[in-house]
Amino acid sequence: MAITLAQAKLNTQDDIQAGVIDEFRKSSYILDNITFDDAVTPGTNGATLTYGYTRLITQPTAAFRAINYEYTAQEVTKDRYTVELKPFGGSFGIDRIVANTGGLVDEVNLQVQQKVKAARALFHDTFINGDSAVDANSFDGLNKAITGSSTEYHASTSIDLSTSAALDTNYKQFLDLLDEFLSDLDGTPTFLGGNSKLITKIKAVARRAGYLTQSEDAFGKKVDAYDGIVLVDLGARVGSNNPVVSIIDTRKPNGTDTVTGLTDLYAARLALDGFHAVSLANQDLVKIWLPDFTTSGAVKNGEVEMVAAVALKATKSAGVFRNIKVA
Repeated sequence: MAITLAQAKLNTQDDIQAGVIDEFRKSSYILDNITFDDAVTPGTNGATLTYGYTRLITQPTAAFRAINYEYTAQEVTKDRYTVELKPFGGSFGIDRIVANTGGLVDEVNLQVQQKVKAARALFHDTFINGDSAVDANSFDGLNKAITGSSTEYHASTSIDLSTSAALDTNYKQFLDLLDEFLSDLDGTPTFLGGNSKLITKIKAVARRAGYLTQSEDAFGKKVDAYDGIVLVDLGARVGSNNPVVSIIDTRKPNGTDTVTGLTDLYAARLALDGFHAVSLANQDLVKIWLPDFTTSGAVKNGEVEMVAAVALKATKSAGVFRNIKVA
């Protein structure tokens, strides 16, 4: 079975938990639209949270044949992958004095909202940059899955969109490159994601070409798109102002010359046969524990938590356009 956060909200009878789910969905196109395959059951004593799947590496072919001749056999290439679900979220403490002065509800709401905001930022960061070899407590993200694959595009050169003059000069070339990049995927991606500078540049390019479209999400928020593909600002890393998708000053795309201000654009088709999230079976997608002031102890803790990972079922359902100069 597969589920989205919007569907998970409908399945909960707890108004507080429903509100927390909405907090995860707000300001996150990814979390509001990604599908969770809630298929993982912990092993003996909860020792494993492993999700195994097959990733398609190449595409099938078809051909004509002559009468009395056989087709040339061809099989798609696939590899076996596993991902480990990891818990993420945070806790907060509230002193009972606050609870006894009439400010408990507001304080709890504030702390829950801020903890959800931090968990949302952490998910975005790990969704792109996660690497369990660097942080054993995190899951592997999109960048690790597609680096070195056939959908890593424009890795050995760069294009300049850093100024208005550069946009005017290069926007047609960029559109050609972008369409070429998108054409190599196995379908129209659900989103194009990057940092705020890059998304602003792409909107400027789309305006010049007449390809900027707009709609509203479930919360009435304006959503910008390039030719119908939603543009997603992936925001900042948790606890900082550094963007999830970095702007890098040390790259040498051609192997020799350093080009400053380079960043990357990610694309993915969010679907169970493409790129999706994974969660625990028969458990709530989002869990919350509120402070209990009915027992002794001066400070009571609350917690917000998700247990998840991401899986790329087909290499061509996601890609990255490297080395776009934005600064």
